[in-house]
Amino acid sequence: MIIYISGGVRSGKSRFAQDMALKNSNAPVYIATAKIWDEDFAKRIKRHRDDRGEQWTTYETYQNLHLLPIQNQAVVIDCVTLWLTNIFMDDESDINKALNIFKNEIDNLSALSGTFIIVSNELGMGLHAETALGRRFTDLQGMANQYVAGKADEAIFMVSGLPLYLKKQ
Repeated sequence: MIIYISGGVRSGKSRFAQDMALKNSNAPVYIATAKIWDEDFAKRIKRHRDDRGEQWTTYETYQNLHLLPIQNQAVVIDCVTLWLTNIFMDDESDINKALNIFKNEIDNLSALSGTFIIVSNELGMGLHAETALGRRFTDLQGMANQYVAGKADEAIFMVSGLPLYLKKQ
């Protein structure tokens, strides 16, 4: 089962996803897809780690998530935006290549047993990116979000900490 949760920055997506995983399991899994690129981001990641209790198993990777020992578990994947950033930059900002890698990973996760709660940002609802690279990434993000939402059994949009159910099983 895939549950897709999207929304703006600080909309409550991660907290909602974690609460949902804890309702499904006493020992959930958290997959962090970020790379630490500066001190401020390192502090943010530490805060996220500290927010999760000892019952969580955490993996930090953005490649081959489906190969992790996550079968038959409640798994939070946080977040698509950082995951795509890493793929996009690894593949020389090639939208098609990055999207295909991402879609393949979602398809592989869909084939596994378990509950996969995938968190993503909605980038296209804010300011228009200033650079061509930023606009290409926003397009990639939108296409990736649509793909996950299409595959998802449930889709939830977070606004001000409140869930809006877009697709419910």
